[in-house]
Amino acid sequence: MGKTARTAISPTRSEDYPEWYQQVIKASDLAERSPVRGCMIIKPWGYALWENIMQAMDEMFKATGVKNAYFPLFIPLSFLQKEADHVEGFAKECAVVTHHRLEKDGGGQLVPAGRLTEPLVVRPTSETIIADAFSRWIASYRDLPVLINQWGNVVRWEMRTRIFLRTSEFLWQEGHTAHATAEEAWERTVMMLDIYARLAEEILAMPVLKGRKTAAERFPGAVDTLCIEAMMQDRKALQAGTSHFLGQNFARAAEIRFHTAEEKEEYVWTTSWGASTRLIGGVIMTHGDDDGIVLPPRVASAHVALLPIVKGDAERAAVAEAVETLARELGALRYHGRPVTVEIDRRDIGGARVWEWIKKGIPLRAEIGMREVRDRTVFLGRRDRPHSERAALPREEFVARLPAILDEIQQTLYDRALAYREAHTRPFDRWEEFVAFFTPRNEEKPEIHGGFATAPWCGDGACEARIKEALTVSIRCLPFEEEDAPGPCLACGRPGRHRAVFAKAY
Repeated sequence: MGKTARTAISPTRSEDYPEWYQQVIKASDLAERSPVRGCMIIKPWGYALWENIMQAMDEMFKATGVKNAYFPLFIPLSFLQKEADHVEGFAKECAVVTHHRLEKDGGGQLVPAGRLTEPLVVRPTSETIIADAFSRWIASYRDLPVLINQWGNVVRWEMRTRIFLRTSEFLWQEGHTAHATAEEAWERTVMMLDIYARLAEEILAMPVLKGRKTAAERFPGAVDTLCIEAMMQDRKALQAGTSHFLGQNFARAAEIRFHTAEEKEEYVWTTSWGASTRLIGGVIMTHGDDDGIVLPPRVASAHVALLPIVKGDAERAAVAEAVETLARELGALRYHGRPVTVEIDRRDIGGARVWEWIKKGIPLRAEIGMREVRDRTVFLGRRDRPHSERAALPREEFVARLPAILDEIQQTLYDRALAYREAHTRPFDRWEEFVAFFTPRNEEKPEIHGGFATAPWCGDGACEARIKEALTVSIRCLPFEEEDAPGPCLACGRPGRHRAVFAKAY
């Protein structure tokens, strides 16, 4: 096959990472900004990616006994007022409905009319309304545990938005469970975090750290918040999933009581946990390169793009038949529980067609012309390798080895991401070195710098706040596997209680 002119993403990651992120989303046709400020339109290629993430999570959840349900988009304001910490945490992000219809004014303009007796909040999260339902569903220990998950959308009125990473409306799942004991609720909290970690590492090829949030970073109203944190290629952290131990806080606010086997009345213990379309942003920034996005095969919107190469009408029928036959053979295969997905691109647009699929991140591109038809081969390109590394492969071998090739790509992407994180994770015990790690050498044109810093912290929120104010660096998590003797706190010099992971974050 002939060469195709390269049309890379501009700017590159090293030139302007935030703008590269915006341009790579546009070039890959994942999503676009909507007419509503801060919201996004997820296009078919992007939504297929989200569907695959949903399917993987849904299967993992259900394997632990979780069932899906749906709760209202609108939450009475009085429900949020019952949980003071929760309200305080979300108050500045809430969108509120105060009217229920539109009418024309004297000038013929539509204006809100019919003021509601009680304002309704467009859900920023559903703890309060689900707790209200649990208070009706639960009466006895025989009703427990309740294990519920909801797929839907939420609204958090963000001032600074970025597609997938932080939008005013986004898609997610939120799990909510109720238990008879604190131990059982805590076990569920940890279990769901482990599921998120499995999803990230096994499906998204995204290495993550597991740990606890500090009190300052904790979910509003929670007793404890657990999280997974991933390093992006600009070395910032992305919180990719959280699981919350809510104790009895929401149970007391919503009066969720149950009778024990000993006929005592007690409050239930609850959890909540969630992950969102932010994971798509994580996939882009973990694996993308200067040619576009790179999709891990286990979650990719499609696995193979077949590109017929036709030179004149005389070749058209033979090439078309070979491509259609190959598509059927590949489509009959399964890869990690789902059918192999094949795209046939018949457009006659020359080399631009190849580059479109590279930018879209499809794992494999197979070009087929008359030479390949005669030789029973495919001209194969892999997205985990440079675009110039294409080679002929016997067709029968291609079909037989396809799942193995996809697994090779999946492993390559994970190994690269893990090596990148390890290369940019450093321990610190001196404040000056810690500051230098997070300070760009050229303030006028900041280069990619920093990473994950592990450093001693005394546990005082004032020290945490001082570091954040000085460097815009936060404690991303307190890792589950900590050193026994962290050393003196970087901020105050007192004995450290934790060796925390610090990073700049999305």
